[in-house]
Amino acid sequence: MKNDTWGRVKQQLLESVGRNNYANWIEPLELKTVDNGVAVFSVPTSFMANWVSRNFSDTILLHLKAANESASRVEFKVEPHQAGASATAPTAKPAVKSGEPAQAAAPSPEPRADELPGAPLDSRFTFDNFVVGKPNELAHAAARRVAEGGPVTFNPLFLYGGVGLGKTHLMHAIAHEIRERDPELRVLYLSAEQFMYRFVQALRDRQMIDFKQIFRSVDVLMVDDVQFIAGKDSTQEEFFHTFNALVDQNKQIIISADRAPGEIVGLEDRIKSRLQCGLVVDLHPTDYELRLGVLQTKAESYRNQYPGLKFADGVLEFLAHRISTNVRVLEGALMRLFAFASLVGREIDLDLTQECLADILKASERKVTVEEIQRKVSEHYAIRLSDMIGPKRVRSIARPRQVAMYLAKHMTTRSLPEIGRRFGGRDHTTVMHGVKRIEELKGTDSQIADDLEMLRRTLEA
Repeated sequence: MKNDTWGRVKQQLLESVGRNNYANWIEPLELKTVDNGVAVFSVPTSFMANWVSRNFSDTILLHLKAANESASRVEFKVEPHQAGASATAPTAKPAVKSGEPAQAAAPSPEPRADELPGAPLDSRFTFDNFVVGKPNELAHAAARRVAEGGPVTFNPLFLYGGVGLGKTHLMHAIAHEIRERDPELRVLYLSAEQFMYRFVQALRDRQMIDFKQIFRSVDVLMVDDVQFIAGKDSTQEEFFHTFNALVDQNKQIIISADRAPGEIVGLEDRIKSRLQCGLVVDLHPTDYELRLGVLQTKAESYRNQYPGLKFADGVLEFLAHRISTNVRVLEGALMRLFAFASLVGREIDLDLTQECLADILKASERKVTVEEIQRKVSEHYAIRLSDMIGPKRVRSIARPRQVAMYLAKHMTTRSLPEIGRRFGGRDHTTVMHGVKRIEELKGTDSQIADDLEMLRRTLEA
């Protein structure tokens, strides 16, 4: 095959497999010969030979045939390309043929950063694009500290929180920052599901030596959504040993999950213990100010894309107040709003917003009940629910009861008499007194103000 023909095939492969896969697995291939229907490529490591053979050999063969080449099989020979290699060093290892099961082999040379089997990073998820507010400021500061490099202090860094609160954004931002500061560091980012898949694949193909070498030779290991390995005993076993090996080498580990380590059901106790030995940081549900900040940042970028659109005052504030589920829903709503307005040629005002986002606004209407408020307040102040609605008037019970009445007044559509009936048949004037008392205290008692804000966020989540 002529080099220009292989060049055209590579361009077709770029479109077929995507830029990231092409850069990692196709571009390093060097075509050696096409003889007797066998196309022979050289690759730098045995790991790469096995990986390309399993995942891309059929695609390569298909494009070779489309280029009128008489290839019916592809082979990959390991030929390390290392400047200054010794003349006595072996120039090739046994070929790995397409379709043949890979055999257990001696450990291959340490993988380069671009050969690590991780997930691609999203270029949008950087620290510059991360909106910082009170609910996520600690997580952001910890992520920044780890990304700066230097001595490993938080190991592991464990980020947890609900859907759409910024865990994955921070993980990608850390990886981007580390790679920018030191391109030579081997940073491996992947999801827990991908870790499990690689592990199962290595077991199936009898390549556990390669698997262990890759995952234990990185400088920074980042595993997203670790809750997905809960209940997977063999995967947890390998993760545990990988974790210990990296910690022993003083390598940085960064983990994320949707809940705290101790709350992940099905996760082995020894893994929970390891995850809790570092810095565990919670990304709290968004508050109004943070949601508004996210919307303002996104709206600015959309205004550059749609310079002719008019944007009425109060729309962003309306969305920040009404959509409190998570940032992804918020961003999606804003994107839809700008797209819709540009297509119909109308100003983005409150009428258009309610018309365009009717389904999202309806789904975001959180129906908080008086009973739910009573339960959450009882849990927060560690009192019995029966005491909350009972006759006791001691301060340790009366104050939480007034807090619950205040929240019921402001977070439900129930009237004062209805609220009173749900608090043990109390008169509406008792509810009025409790609401007024909390109104006064929240301006002078910072603890009451913090409790109210925390309870409100919990109930809105």
